[in-house]
Amino acid sequence: MIAGVGVDLVALGAFAAQLADPASRFVETAFTEAERDDAAQFGDRVSHLAARYAAKEAFIKAWSGGRRGLEPALGHVALQEIEVVRDDWGRPALRLHGATRSAFERDGPARIHCSLSHDGPNAVAFVIVERG
Repeated sequence: MIAGVGVDLVALGAFAAQLADPASRFVETAFTEAERDDAAQFGDRVSHLAARYAAKEAFIKAWSGGRRGLEPALGHVALQEIEVVRDDWGRPALRLHGATRSAFERDGPARIHCSLSHDGPNAVAFVIVERG
C-alpha cells in the first residue's frame, strides 16, 4: 500500500551557484562521500548532484505524507543520512543511515521507490514509500 508520495524540483542555475560558493559547506553536509565520488565520475556534476538532492527532499515529503496526523518522526533530518545509490545497471535507490533509518523503521517494514531525471534547467525526483 502506498503510504506517501514526494516530488522535488531543483533549478540547476541556483543549485550550481550554491555549489560554487566557496564559503558554503553544502556539498559536504548534504551528500555522502560515496555520492560525491559518484558525481565526480560524470561530466555534469551539477545535474547529477541536483537530482540526488531532489531525491532526498522528495523522500522527506513522502515519509512525512505517510505520517499524516502523527507528529514528525524526527525534529531534523540530516541529508547525509539519505543516500542515493545505484545498482549495477545505474538504477537509483535510497539507502537510509543513522537516526533517519531508525526513525523510519519504527513505522514498520517499508519499500522506497525512487526515480530521478534532469533535463534543461531542472532536475526532478519522485519518491514513493510503500508499507504493508
